[in-house]
Amino acid sequence: MKVIRWVLGQIILILDFLTSPKAVVREAEEQRAIDDVTASMSIYQFKTCPFCVKVRRELKRHALHIELRDAKNDAELKAELVREGGRHKVPCLRIEKPDNSVEWLYESNDIIAYLKNQFNLA
Repeated sequence: MKVIRWVLGQIILILDFLTSPKAVVREAEEQRAIDDVTASMSIYQFKTCPFCVKVRRELKRHALHIELRDAKNDAELKAELVREGGRHKVPCLRIEKPDNSVEWLYESNDIIAYLKNQFNLA
């Protein structure tokens, strides 16, 4: 089973590479404003998870620079995700709010919808 997962993961990465979306180009000031907001966000993910690939493709498509955290190969990040987020499930968007509270958002569709709403993306 491990071999099958590895092979499927490699296929997913190759297809993602070959069909990678082009990033939207914004005015520098508008991009800086978006980057200021995304600086308080991070995505906990696995490299070959198809749902994580889906989220990463949306990040690239909309030029959203959000830190990616490997919750599979980094034991500290995995522990942080479970301890603070409550589950070892990816993708997960960690959002630091202005009042210093933290919101953990799971599910690729929910993450994409949140980002589109947050930044008024089509």
